[in-house]
Amino acid sequence: MGTAVTQTRVTVDGNLAGNAFICRWKCRDNIVCWVTQLVVGKAYREQGLATGLLRSLREDRDDIYGIMSSHPGACLAAGKSFGTTIETVPLDYIREEADAVMRSSPIVYVKDAKLCGTIFDPNDSTGLVSGVNTSFFVSHDEPLEALEVVRGAYKWPLGELSDGYEYLLVLQVKRRRPKLSAQ
Repeated sequence: MGTAVTQTRVTVDGNLAGNAFICRWKCRDNIVCWVTQLVVGKAYREQGLATGLLRSLREDRDDIYGIMSSHPGACLAAGKSFGTTIETVPLDYIREEADAVMRSSPIVYVKDAKLCGTIFDPNDSTGLVSGVNTSFFVSHDEPLEALEVVRGAYKWPLGELSDGYEYLLVLQVKRRRPKLSAQ
């Protein structure tokens, strides 16, 4: 398998409300589905559109899902779309698999991002539990406001966000067990 990029979008009443891009590649014997962009317009947030966009991009062949994002809403949507909740994110799995998954990425900014957080280094002083240093400096005002709201509803496991950093999720696909037929 080479690299494959897929995009989807959602409209509401004829207006573009959001879009998502993913990239798939192989890591060892696994197919990685990595969210490279997830955007939902402010007027359309908290309506499940981000979750729906990501669910529409899933494929049965996927083994691992990943996202780097400064926005807690993107992390919530990814967790929900890919079979977990933000409160039950498997931090051990992230610690064990993130480096190999990211180093195998054909996307330069993913491959070059430096793992940060206490799951990777107990002496980490960034405030992150699971994240990356992307050295991508953008305003975190909106994500930090969203984080306050998220923390009011959930136990947030990914830590604090500083400038130049993003949260990191790497999730193993949960396979559905085949249904047993009545005998």
